[in-house]
Parts: sequence; structure tokens; C-alpha cells
Amino acid sequence: MSIFDHIRAVPEKDKSAAVKTLFEQSTPDFDFFLLVILSVLMATFGLLENSTAVVIGSMLIAPVLFPLLSLSLSVVMSDYSLIGRSATTLLKAGILGVASAFLATLFFGGADVVTAEILQRTEPTLLTISIAIVAGFAVAYTLVKPELSATLPGIAVAVALIPPLATIGVGLAIFNWSIVSGATIFLLINVVGIIFASMLVFSLMDLYQKRTIAAKTADSADKAAEKEAEEVQKKADQAEKESEKNNGNKEV
Repeated sequence: MSIFDHIRAVPEKDKSAAVKTLFEQSTPDFDFFLLVILSVLMATFGLLENSTAVVIGSMLIAPVLFPLLSLSLSVVMSDYSLIGRSATTLLKAGILGVASAFLATLFFGGADVVTAEILQRTEPTLLTISIAIVAGFAVAYTLVKPELSATLPGIAVAVALIPPLATIGVGLAIFNWSIVSGATIFLLINVVGIIFASMLVFSLMDLYQKRTIAAKTADSADKAAEKEAEEVQKKADQAEKESEKNNGNKEV
């Protein structure tokens, strides 16, 4: 049995479960964007401190895996609505990440912030695209195999995305366009490599047949996120009214 036969031989129930998980976890809610900001901030601090350990630590909280894979699967399914959903989520996450790194560098960057860790994310090589392809293939495969953990491949994907994203913000903060352009190319190469590899896996598994499940899951997840946001806003408004009422009573 060849490697392609192994990839194709996935039970339908596992495929459906993977698709549901993928689009549920890629919902652009408050928790997702908060973790993006925190992971990029930690990566930025690691870059500025030239600390590999801190940079690696930032990957453990980075949630970029699911929206990136949902974009790959959406392309395989040729569903433009889902493509737009995933792409918009990634774009917002990228903007927030760069802005976070930019502000962190302004507040905490020293006189010489161009460290070796930063320079490593500005010079893409053939190994860069190779790492991205391997990471994309591994995480797409483990996602659909419930007996395997997608955590470690997910961290590999975060390694390919979060540091260069933080590096772009650092470059903008110090007006170093060489760093900005190099990190941007580095990031795009990684994104393309991961998407290409995961699309290959999803195509071999015939996940395009789960288009209806993906659309329903995404719609339900978005509605749940909107409902949660409305409830949070109501509680915030209620707390503000109570605070104003208490302040008024104190004045009297």
C-alpha cells in the first residue's frame, strides 16, 4: 500500500469531524484575536531579546493553524464564501499581529534592536519553503487522524508564521524597509508552502465532498460568536448603568 493509499483510507466520520473542528476553531471571535496578539507580543519580545526560547514559547499560544487550514480546505472546495471568511480572518490577524509588534518595539526596543533572531526571519532560502511544505503536509494529515495529535505540527506552522509577522512589525517600528520586505517575503513563502501542502492532502482525502458540512459549521460558529459578543456587550452596558447609578447615589 502506497503513501497515497494511506492518506485516502480515512473513514468518512473522521473526515466530517475534522471539517467541523477546522471551521469551528477558525471562527474569528475575541479569544482568537486575543491569542494572536499575545503570541505575536511574546515573539516580538523574544526577537528583541534575541532569545530563541521565548520565540519558541510564543508558538504554544498561537491560534493561526485553523484559519490557515480552513483557507486551504475552502480553496479545495471552491467555496468563495468560505474562502472569503478564512482570508478575512487571516488578514485581520495579520494586521493585529503587525500592529502589536510595532507598538511593542516602540515601547521596549533599544538602540540596537536588529538581533540575529530578527535577521533569520528576513532571509528566506530553499529550506524555508521546504519546512513550510512539510509542516503543512503534517498538520493537514494529523488533523484528520483522531489517533494522532495535531499539536506539534500546529506549532511548526506557528513557527513558520508568527516570528516573521512579528519581524515585519519590528521593521516598521525602526523604519528598516530591508527587514520589512525580507520578513514579508519570508511570511508569504511560508503561507504558500503550507497552503499548497495542505491542499494536496485535503484533495487526496476527497474533503471537497464535505462542502455542505463546512458551510453549516461555519455559519453556526459565526452566529454563536455574534450571540456571545451581544451578550458581552449587554453585560458591559448593564455594568456601566449600575456604576453610574451608584455614583449618582454617592453624590446625593
